[in-house]
Amino acid sequence: MSPHRPPTTPPTSDEVLRALHEGEVKFLRLQFTDILGTTKNVEVPRSQFAKALSGDVTFDGSAVEGFTRVEESDMLLRPDLSTFLIYPQFSREEGERGRVARLICDVSLPDGTPFTGDPRYVLKQQIGRARALGFEMFVGTEPEFFLFERTAGGLGSTVTHDKAGYFDLAPIDKGERIRREITNKLVEMGFEIEAAHHEVAPGQHEIDFRYAPALETADRIATFKFVVKRVALEYGLLASFLPKPMPSVNGSGMHCHLSLFRDGANAFTDPAGEYGLSTTARQFIAGLLDHAQGITAITNPLVNSYKRLVPGFEAPVNIAWSTSNRSALIRIPAKRGNSTRAEVRMPDPSCNPYLALAVMLAAGLDGIEQDMEPAPAIQRNIFRMTVREKRHHRVKELPTDLREAVEELQKDEVIARALGEHVLDHFVEAKMAEWREYSATVHAWELERYLDLV
Repeated sequence: MSPHRPPTTPPTSDEVLRALHEGEVKFLRLQFTDILGTTKNVEVPRSQFAKALSGDVTFDGSAVEGFTRVEESDMLLRPDLSTFLIYPQFSREEGERGRVARLICDVSLPDGTPFTGDPRYVLKQQIGRARALGFEMFVGTEPEFFLFERTAGGLGSTVTHDKAGYFDLAPIDKGERIRREITNKLVEMGFEIEAAHHEVAPGQHEIDFRYAPALETADRIATFKFVVKRVALEYGLLASFLPKPMPSVNGSGMHCHLSLFRDGANAFTDPAGEYGLSTTARQFIAGLLDHAQGITAITNPLVNSYKRLVPGFEAPVNIAWSTSNRSALIRIPAKRGNSTRAEVRMPDPSCNPYLALAVMLAAGLDGIEQDMEPAPAIQRNIFRMTVREKRHHRVKELPTDLREAVEELQKDEVIARALGEHVLDHFVEAKMAEWREYSATVHAWELERYLDLV
């Protein structure tokens, strides 16, 4: 891993307009993300391209989850020209209607000031905090997803499209063609794909793209999810990023490989340090561990997320770090030098990528600022440790459900401050409403277990 890439200058408005014309683009999507991580967009026709590029397109913020109140609803979309791309054609019919381009936008108030409830703004604030300390965070992700059959009526199901397992090949792996199609589309859009393969569970897949600065990675995660779902639709399948759609099989995670660079060099590496890690790396790891319970609601934001975070399915439940095993929350992969990084294994792909990266960065930076020291690394399988052994090694556990996670989030002043009052309040309100609805619902398991017994 090396951060040295040719410097890129964002295109000007005139250059984007020229590319739209030369590419015969008929529609331009102005994309942003709500607090819960849902990608939103306003699509404008050719006649409005210049207006859109000038940042004069407004939308009703009161209609977007967690944005603002009705009495202060007007908001502006300010496009980040560095995110400009023209979508590949996903179908013949789509090509006949005209090509579509995309710009990711920052959200601002009518007077031009940034909207503090914009998740992209939250991440930018933490990137600025890191920059003030002389650091830039790079992130590589490993998002997993399932491919399911659709019913005759076109609805989704949990019937997997194959029965393959980890690294299997066709014909057992029926997703090979779809993964290649997804990869080709992403490459057309400028992604550098590092690997694509079948995962452990039937119908489960993973496509890894190259690490990049934190903001670019968050933008790419949002785009990646759209492309995966769009290609799957063309094949008559449902692509789902739900963390645990089926019991008794592994769920879908989104491992995040984090590293800090300073002056073009990896700040995590030190050949003289224990495990080849620098003091900065150890402090960053300590911060992640110290705030792990507080960030879980953000990195694992669904009721369903906690069906994945259980022992026995390769997902972490123990707050510890290791250089040699995958039962810990944080693993340090073997490569050193510019490849030195911390793999955080708890996030799942349902999270808002901007908020998830923001809170992980905030946690790590707090470890650096407070000169934290992590507990000793645990090199044995933590799943097999007794309660007494865990207590001896000071191993705590992640929250076991969404309610507990939200309560831990509210108690963590560092993470609450990183999110800001607006995002924190609206996120907590939405998630507690989700928990109350879930808790009041009678589930099939309860009826099967108890109906005839009581």
